[in-house]
Amino acid sequence: MNKSRLREFAPITLILGFALTLRLWRLNQPKGYIFDEIYYAKNANSLINDGVELNAQGDAEFVVHPPLGKWLIGLGIKAFGNNEFGWRISAALVGSASVLLIFMITKSLFNSLFLSNTAAALMSLDGLHLVMSRVALLDIFLMFFILLAFYLILQNNLWLSGVVIGVAGATKWSAFFLIPLLILLTINFSKFHWSILVKRIAQYILTPLGIYFISWSGWIFNSKGWGRDSGSNLFSSLWNYHREIITFHRELTEAHAYAANPWSWLVLGRPTSFYYQTPTNCGASSCSQEILAIGTPMLWWVGVFAIAITFGFFVSKPDRISAFVLAGIAGTYLPWFFIQDRTTFYFYSISILPFLILSVINLMNWALNKGLDRRYLYGYLVLVGVNFIYFLPILIGLEIPYSDWIDRMWLPSWI
Repeated sequence: MNKSRLREFAPITLILGFALTLRLWRLNQPKGYIFDEIYYAKNANSLINDGVELNAQGDAEFVVHPPLGKWLIGLGIKAFGNNEFGWRISAALVGSASVLLIFMITKSLFNSLFLSNTAAALMSLDGLHLVMSRVALLDIFLMFFILLAFYLILQNNLWLSGVVIGVAGATKWSAFFLIPLLILLTINFSKFHWSILVKRIAQYILTPLGIYFISWSGWIFNSKGWGRDSGSNLFSSLWNYHREIITFHRELTEAHAYAANPWSWLVLGRPTSFYYQTPTNCGASSCSQEILAIGTPMLWWVGVFAIAITFGFFVSKPDRISAFVLAGIAGTYLPWFFIQDRTTFYFYSISILPFLILSVINLMNWALNKGLDRRYLYGYLVLVGVNFIYFLPILIGLEIPYSDWIDRMWLPSWI
């Protein structure tokens, strides 16, 4: 490899190495299931061993999310055993891969190696992204597949993009909110023809539905699944099961200590505490150990303004980049405002994160084109990095004095 190619690939290689190292370091800590791992890791182990979700007694268990994300968690369990590292490794690898993916998307959108490396660095330095890459939950897989579907649009591979959004929907239903945006994003209305719309329906509705149905194969080919015989045939039984799931989500309105309204997500109003203990061996009179799912404030708070400015760009002069970024934000964020009665949590916003970062990159690109010295952007990256390192102990559950923990609780609602 010549020197110019080495200089090109060295930064992203270092960023990926940094991201992967942090996502693997002490991955088996803390011990035991944390937060919703008690559902997803157990379900994943059952899928790997039995092909369907069963409880500890071997009876069918009612679950409220599609199987694919749990199958991915199960692959880690299959490879490394039913232990903390085994059920978290898939999330760590997919989270690290998403850092490379946003690099590739930024390169396609802006054709700038500097901005591409900056986007990857920002994602690797985000607290929420780190936390979600170190727990056996579904949301990091959801985010990755949504981002991959958008990348494939940039590559003009719409059929595969439809397959991937189907995979995302087979991880969590919220991915399907994006389908209307993906269709709009891929239609050139100045050259509109009804045949194009029919093709998009095939690509982004029929294909994802087919992928989604295939993801239920474990339940389809296993007589032990929940409600397997609730209908007169396989399809009516599967429909009955989905009706139960819909009812569950519609009626999920009970209070939760860490529930967060979507209005508060982007400003980090109520982050989610996944784990908290008060150890006695940290060398101080009072200690804390927490895993707090919270984005890096210096990234998210700037991101709020960047989203607003990107919207302003689009309103004043519609352009492809702003349309792409705003479609991602609209599809991953706005639908939650229509179901505000449902119990929701801040960590759902991990799917918004890539598009928030792309908004920041869009603002940086505008500033550079206006003559801003690149050193100011390096300064911002350093600020985000310092902010990230400062919060690192409460992102990965290090034992720290209580006084250090309370110093990191910048808002009362973070406690």
